[in-house]
Amino acid sequence: MAIRLGDVAPDFTAETTEGTINFHEWLGDSWCVLFSHPADFTPVCTTELGGFAKRKADFDARNTKIIGLSVDDVASHNKWKADIGETQGAELNFPLIGDENHKVADLYDMIHPNASDTLTVRSVFIIGPDKKVKLTLTYPASTGRNIDEVLRVLDSLQLSAGYQVATPVNWTNGGDVIISNAVSDEDATTKFPKGFTKIKPYLRLTPQPNL
Repeated sequence: MAIRLGDVAPDFTAETTEGTINFHEWLGDSWCVLFSHPADFTPVCTTELGGFAKRKADFDARNTKIIGLSVDDVASHNKWKADIGETQGAELNFPLIGDENHKVADLYDMIHPNASDTLTVRSVFIIGPDKKVKLTLTYPASTGRNIDEVLRVLDSLQLSAGYQVATPVNWTNGGDVIISNAVSDEDATTKFPKGFTKIKPYLRLTPQPNL
């Protein structure tokens, strides 16, 4: 069964390039980006893992852990790490799950038979500190992910978790946000002291409240 937004992320114990982890215990009170790769020693995956390694500090600043997965074993991952460092200019600095038995891939519905019966698609899950799934994305094997977009969505999710706001089209960190319709104009005056612009009764913009 496909994982839906708001579901508790399935827990698991697995071997990784950084040792054995129990997923929920490893997650702790952090946010998490869990993302899968079709296979080791593949070109797009190599660029992605190097790209995420280069941006790890951006995720750290957002109290977010990164963890990858492919259906090869940890021994294969450890050999692949050398290629990632050599070709991408960044050493792998987060765990990569060995999932040769497809245990985690099956839990998270990462294998789509229309694409491949054995290889994981490029799945992305953002999981909150409450262990619930906040976002799912699925890319075909031929398309590498956009790290800026993953960070943008993470910023939006963390903002809406802390304030009664939503983010408009093409929003990026620092831009105006939309006040929830559950908040009255009177309450908005208190909750959003920077003020707000009422474009329509259902569309009120306010400066990003956590800046």
